[in-house]
Amino acid sequence: MTASNSLPSTPPITHPAKLSSRRSQERINKGVAYVICTIVALAYVFPLYWMVSTALKTDSEIFLVPPSLFPAAPQWQNFLASTQYIPFWQYMLNTLIICALTIVGTVVSCSLIAYGFARVRWPGRNAVFIVYLSTIMLPAQVTMIPLYIVFRQVGWIGTIWPLVVPAFFGNALYVFLLRQFFMTIPNELTDAARIDGANELGIFWRIMLPLLKPALATVALFTFVGTYRDFLGPLIYLTDQDQWTISLGLKMFQNMYGAQWQLMMAAAALTMIPTVILFFLTQRTFIEGIALTGIKA
Repeated sequence: MTASNSLPSTPPITHPAKLSSRRSQERINKGVAYVICTIVALAYVFPLYWMVSTALKTDSEIFLVPPSLFPAAPQWQNFLASTQYIPFWQYMLNTLIICALTIVGTVVSCSLIAYGFARVRWPGRNAVFIVYLSTIMLPAQVTMIPLYIVFRQVGWIGTIWPLVVPAFFGNALYVFLLRQFFMTIPNELTDAARIDGANELGIFWRIMLPLLKPALATVALFTFVGTYRDFLGPLIYLTDQDQWTISLGLKMFQNMYGAQWQLMMAAAALTMIPTVILFFLTQRTFIEGIALTGIKA
């Protein structure tokens, strides 16, 4: 063996000009990505800004041509006036009550069902889960009339129970998300608990539930948003105006006072406040839950 063959090979030396060119290209790519993300973000934020801006304008400013981007004299009293044309706060309270009951039912039922599919061994578990998951593809319009007939037979039309009780029977999408989260938890934890004499309910309550908080926060947030903005369900089942939700109240406002767009936009902006506050309070937990639920198939 020659001496030249025994020498270690030296790594290729990158030319400074090439290294500088590569860094410049990376900076350009990053800058282009930031510009695209900023444009997309502005496209999504502009309708929200236009709604708030319209809520602060006078009636004559709304129909200016070309339209003004900023109100000349912000009319903050429009927000207070918008709550006086309809029982705004009563509708908001009705909506929050329905949302709270629906969240409780969805979180309890979906977590228990997902635990049964993910951690409890029983014959035909995977086949039943596939059948259960396939109900996601079933449109709501298919079950609308049969459900209405059932609720009419039990005398629930005109009450909030048709909007609340189905949540206590699970949701296939949320069961899937929670099952994915359960499958990321090591089996050694549950096996050790069974050796110590814990039953399935004890394992679920003492071990699984504390670990499930990020995923449960995600499910709760999705449930709140879906229930809060639901229009068709309350329209079908709620016959008493005192039980209406805020979505029905805004529709009534549009039908009765549609010409006063500044008040309509003010009422719509007020209805967005609970959702925005809830998202910012649970943003970190929400993102963590979304990330963790997709780790293991």
